[in-house]
Amino acid sequence: MTQRNRTGRHHRTGAAAGGLTAALTALALLAGGCTEATGGVRGTPGAAGLRDPYFPKLGNGGYDVDRYALTLAYDPGTGRLAGTAEITARATQDLSAFNLDLAGLTVDRASVDGAPASVNRAGNELTLRPREEIREGAEFRTTVVYGGVPEPITDADGSEEGWLRTADGVVAVGEPAGSMTWFPGNHHPSDKAVYELRLTVPAGLEGISNGTRTGRRTGADGRVTTEWRTAEPMASYLATVAIGRYETTTAMAKGTAPEATGSPATGAPAPDGGAERPVAARTAALRGEIPEIIARQARRFGPYPFTSAGAIVTVDGTLGYALETQTRPVFPAASFDRTTLVHELAHQWFGNSVSPASWRDLWLNEGFATYAEWLYTEEYEGVPARTHFERALAQEANWAFPPAAPPAAENLFDPPVYQRGAMVLYKLRETVGDRTFDEILRGWPAKYRHASASTDDFTAYAESVAGRDLDQLWDVWLYGEEKPDAP
Repeated sequence: MTQRNRTGRHHRTGAAAGGLTAALTALALLAGGCTEATGGVRGTPGAAGLRDPYFPKLGNGGYDVDRYALTLAYDPGTGRLAGTAEITARATQDLSAFNLDLAGLTVDRASVDGAPASVNRAGNELTLRPREEIREGAEFRTTVVYGGVPEPITDADGSEEGWLRTADGVVAVGEPAGSMTWFPGNHHPSDKAVYELRLTVPAGLEGISNGTRTGRRTGADGRVTTEWRTAEPMASYLATVAIGRYETTTAMAKGTAPEATGSPATGAPAPDGGAERPVAARTAALRGEIPEIIARQARRFGPYPFTSAGAIVTVDGTLGYALETQTRPVFPAASFDRTTLVHELAHQWFGNSVSPASWRDLWLNEGFATYAEWLYTEEYEGVPARTHFERALAQEANWAFPPAAPPAAENLFDPPVYQRGAMVLYKLRETVGDRTFDEILRGWPAKYRHASASTDDFTAYAESVAGRDLDQLWDVWLYGEEKPDAP
């Protein structure tokens, strides 16, 4: 995400639970997860919230999600969304009940493994009680039918996220909690899953989402249905939907990662509207650079971690920041520039493939993506990373708090998370040398590929590669309250 200010404008753009990575590769919908309770109640309700340092009610305990299958139909005229969510998960305890996060929308009915389940609601928490208890280790499938007019979330810093209506459709962005405005789930970055999405929109509009487009058809009523699939695990805050008059193109150069043949790589405003025509023309060249930027980053960070790539560019000013939605970052046209593109594409390694274990670890997303900007200008524009470091060092706003310890949720997207996060990496490079640093830069996203990781995971990994204690570095640059006298 590119860093955002208090009005939500301009910049904003970081260890999986045991066994989760292997489970996330499963796509089959297997019934039989619920088992009949004998000898009295043995299960307990899963926790309502994972006690995240900034969002304690976000996410839920007692299960890990393997797969979301979402069927959505949207009417821009009324703003109404009709949805069915099929959620395949595995119980991590004996469950008598469990929770899902969902904001605002009305649940019509729910079932677990085909049997009706009772649903109770308290704010954004749905509590589902299946007919039979679910045993620890069992796989189970939950189906929720829901609908209504989604409303965006206003964050603590004043910006908006979630299901954002545009002039001709919608754009959905979810960091940190907005995805629960359009589908029920376990909305914490520590629980990643694969996704399948079927999206139906009115004639004349396009529906775009994450991953690879696997189908497109026009119904007898003229409505268009597209199907999308993300084969690699994704945190729910990285899920996106864009509906509108988009022009889609495939722009992956032959021989570069990823191979995206047959999958729209980019979506931009269709050039048939007068005001949109120059915007579409201006963004076309930059969209064409995406394959080469990815190839350059792959040389530094290791193989691109996904099977598709691209970008979505919005034009009407609804979105006030760019976001690294997985495989297909979303940009407002006003900030679709090379620096921001480099930042959001770097997130595909740092933040998307390796996701934060909690929102306190967000600097691992933003510090790496900001440092990727510094590396890009160093390698291709002749501006040394040292220059960026010195500029960041001189800015007092970067010293408001340590990057690994934002004081509150409204500070998560403040300058220290981005700029001091990048300074930590610059000092690490200076301390361990270029060769060891490059090994860390490639090894970190490889070690935690498609998983979630914490700040402690990173510092331990860096020390293991460096073969030395780096506490002094972490104490000053990662956790220190004051600007050091001698940088």
